[in-house]
Amino acid sequence: MKEVMAIIRMNMMNKTKRALAEAGITSMYAKECSGRGKGIIEIPHYIEGAAERYEDMIQELGIAGRLIPKRMINVIVPDKLVKTVVNTVIGVNKTGRSGDGKIFVMPVAESWRVRTGESGDEVLDM
Repeated sequence: MKEVMAIIRMNMMNKTKRALAEAGITSMYAKECSGRGKGIIEIPHYIEGAAERYEDMIQELGIAGRLIPKRMINVIVPDKLVKTVVNTVIGVNKTGRSGDGKIFVMPVAESWRVRTGESGDEVLDM
C-alpha cells in the first residue's frame, strides 16, 4: 500500500479530481498549501521599481517569500494502482511550464478503519 502525494496548481483541482474518479480512484484528501520549486520569477531589471512593486503585491496577497498557492492531494492506494494515480495526475496537470507540480510516492505501513476495525488493503475504497 502506498501514499501518493501530488502538489498541483489550485485551478487544476477539479479536473484532477474528476480524472481520478474516472480512473476509479474516489477516495482522497486535499488541502491548500503554499510552496515553490526551483523556478524563480525574474523581474526585468530595466523596469524601474518593478521588483519593489512585485514584492508589495506578494505581501498584500499574504505570500511571504514568493510562495505560490497550491493544492496538495493525498491518495492511499494498493501498490498495483500507484501508476494509475501518477499517470492520471500527470496527464491532467502537465502543461510543460514551470509550476505544473510534483508527485511523491511513500510506503504506508498500516491502515485501520476505525468504524469496523478492518486493517490493511481492506480499508481502501478500491
